[in-house]
Amino acid sequence: MGKIIERIALERGHEIVSIIDIDNRDDFKSDAFKSADVAIEFTVPQVALDNYKQAFEAGVAVVSGTTGWADQQEKVKADVLKNGYTLFWSSNFSLGVNIFMAVNKYLAKIMNRFPEYNVEMTEVHHTQKLDAPSGTAITLAEGILDNIDRKTGWVKEIQQNDNELAIKSIREGQVPGIHTIRYESFADIIEITHDAKSREGFALGAVLAAEFTCGKKGFLGMNDMLNF
Repeated sequence: MGKIIERIALERGHEIVSIIDIDNRDDFKSDAFKSADVAIEFTVPQVALDNYKQAFEAGVAVVSGTTGWADQQEKVKADVLKNGYTLFWSSNFSLGVNIFMAVNKYLAKIMNRFPEYNVEMTEVHHTQKLDAPSGTAITLAEGILDNIDRKTGWVKEIQQNDNELAIKSIREGQVPGIHTIRYESFADIIEITHDAKSREGFALGAVLAAEFTCGKKGFLGMNDMLNF
């Protein structure tokens, strides 16, 4: 992701002033990093929160696509708002996925009227993806739970009770990401699917988010940028 983001940012006329990886974390304190308008962060949940902290201390806004830290999100959001920081976070920066999320919410509102349909989700990703379910799947699940009264929570893999939404996770090959939401009744099946062809769409969305974030304050997301 980092290499694709770098290429797209340069193609769009931006300057890369600092690249930080596991071997040069002291560069958070460098003048080069402090000169940045926005830092784009795609790592893993074990280090993401510290990356945010380091960037905020350097006075740099952050755009992040790291997932797997949902249990800390409200605390981080409160800290951002309290201290006047800037964090644009999304579980998925693909424009197509965010359109898909809007469709998902609209479909869930309709299906709330038809209790004969059960709903479940399947997500497929490359074998290097560490979190399961994916952050995108969890965001999609939240969109369903907010709009279907008969579902009160999501569970991994297997639904045990009628009020549960099952999310099945598959890890194989180099799949960038496939998310399928399936409604099934005794009579028929309704499915909607988003299938990413590559990581290009995620990277472009992250750069567009960085452009949008520049000069803004607060805890931002794709809904702020796309205004769905």
